[in-house]
Amino acid sequence: MISIDVSVRSAPYKIYLGENSLPQLAQELKKIHPSSALIVTNTTVGPLYGEKVRKICSEEVRTEYLELPDGEAFKNWDSVFMVLTKLAEMGADRKSVVIALGGGVVGDLAGFAASIYMRGIKFIQVPTTLLAQVDSSVGGKTGMNMAAGKNMIGSFHQPSAVIADSSVLKTLPAREVSAGIGEIIKHGMLADADYFADLEANMESLMALDSEKTAEIVAGSCKIKSAVVAEDEKEAGRRACLNLGHTFGHAIEKLTGYGTWLHGEAVGCGLMLAANLSQKLGNLTEEDVERVRKLLERANLPVRIEGLSVDEAIKAMKGDKKSTGGVIHFVLLNKLGESYVSEVPEELVREVLVEGGYVA
Repeated sequence: MISIDVSVRSAPYKIYLGENSLPQLAQELKKIHPSSALIVTNTTVGPLYGEKVRKICSEEVRTEYLELPDGEAFKNWDSVFMVLTKLAEMGADRKSVVIALGGGVVGDLAGFAASIYMRGIKFIQVPTTLLAQVDSSVGGKTGMNMAAGKNMIGSFHQPSAVIADSSVLKTLPAREVSAGIGEIIKHGMLADADYFADLEANMESLMALDSEKTAEIVAGSCKIKSAVVAEDEKEAGRRACLNLGHTFGHAIEKLTGYGTWLHGEAVGCGLMLAANLSQKLGNLTEEDVERVRKLLERANLPVRIEGLSVDEAIKAMKGDKKSTGGVIHFVLLNKLGESYVSEVPEELVREVLVEGGYVA
């Protein structure tokens, strides 16, 4: 088992990675001595791992269990309120803990509910998708979607621990594996050219979830994100670069309907658009852009989307929480492995969108 320190000022914690790391949950419960625990999962993950996690927790603390509907379409207030209601009904207090067992949607919802119940109680992330293990479970961002946009309501609330058992990835559909790799590729593009090159050399092993190589790559992603989060916990500066591909990607999710595209698929397409935009600004070479395209395609991720309206996409991006005063801020690349945030002339963005399959 690998452990990685997340050295945020508000509440430092550890990420535990590797096969059969789930029993570490018992040790984390011993550390925090909760008065009670609520496991929050969904109707897909619950039947697979719910009983195992419930057994671990029940041996340490009085434990309740809640299954939510599965999917991005349910990342809303109704689901958050279900968690809050369950906490109140079970008599949870300020020393209770929420266990988020699932992918990014479950982690975001359960973490957000924990952040606002009694003005904040502890929670532990037990991510079961590749995307959640390498990205959404780390860093303390929690939240829910609105019709106006993705993750428009939320809070920064760091988990007490992240327990990422790689053995649970074996039940993931291939599409979910690809979606997780979208966030992994993002980390290489924005912060580490050597890591990007390692992905180029080992993509097939990662796609096949080879135990040794997957553990190494997941650890690499977690180290990149942890370092950025430790430097800028609440996204006042450097952390914004972790949104590479997300301004484009969030607009795709909104315009196609939440849940139509997986988050990592939308991010993958967004990474391609961000690379193209960076090239137009004179930063990336044609060879760099082609490396990005080939790696995304090898991960079975989309690199273009046909038929979406340019005007609607611009409108969605202007409403994104990363915009200020209606001005869109994009994460761009100086080169592979080096990112920055900047405004971009709208006509250039429109040009990139049309070339990426959008309709003017």
